[in-house]
Amino acid sequence: MFGNRTKHLAPDAVERQSRVTLLAWNLLGADAAIAFLNAYHASLDGRPLDLAVASADGCEAVELAIAAYASG
Repeated sequence: MFGNRTKHLAPDAVERQSRVTLLAWNLLGADAAIAFLNAYHASLDGRPLDLAVASADGCEAVELAIAAYASG
């Protein structure tokens, strides 16, 4: 009746999540990475972490956005 309802990510989604998180952390620093990944970005039409987890194309778009943001 009250079973565990936690939604688990597929292994490929976990890998993409880890990859963009590490990239953002390394290029932006901890606080900026957390803020960037969790905020809506109009240029991506979504929240970067959600997009990266959802698909390989989304992950690539987020990686490019992180690099652009880091370069100013």
